[in-house]
Amino acid sequence: MANLLTLLSAAAEHGAEHAEPMAFGFITPGMWVAGAMTVLILIALFLGVPKMLTGALDTGISEIKKQLDEAKALRAEAEALRKEYADKIANAEKDAAAMLEHAKHEAEAIVAKAEADTTAVIARREKMAEDKIAAAERGAIAELRAKAAEAAATAARGLIAANHGAKADKKLVDEAIGSI
Repeated sequence: MANLLTLLSAAAEHGAEHAEPMAFGFITPGMWVAGAMTVLILIALFLGVPKMLTGALDTGISEIKKQLDEAKALRAEAEALRKEYADKIANAEKDAAAMLEHAKHEAEAIVAKAEADTTAVIARREKMAEDKIAAAERGAIAELRAKAAEAAATAARGLIAANHGAKADKKLVDEAIGSI
């Protein structure tokens, strides 16, 4: 074995080529591979493998085209929906702005009406208070007059009773008869 190793290392040092195996004296290993590939390709052609491959590829291509067409249709539909919802949002914003403006005008009208009503209520209450004060004044004046009249009547009664006697009454009666 050592002799074989020395021979191989010596051959490698001198650049010697080793012998390539051959069958029938002219078929090299590369020829065997080329022949096997040729036979394999011929069998594949005979069995219709290229047609099967192209058919499968065509089916795949048509399926991909169909999916692309569906995707385009879906995209167009999605764009239409997006535009529709964008329009709806814009309309909703306009409606909201209009509603807000209307609510502001209503609130201003309600405030103005409340101010007018408050002014009217205040004026009415002032008038009622003035009427009550005037009625109380009239009542107080009437009561005062009544008390004054009563006091005057009482005083007159006392004076008449003190100063008038039968003699004074006769004189008054005679004057009254004389004036008739």
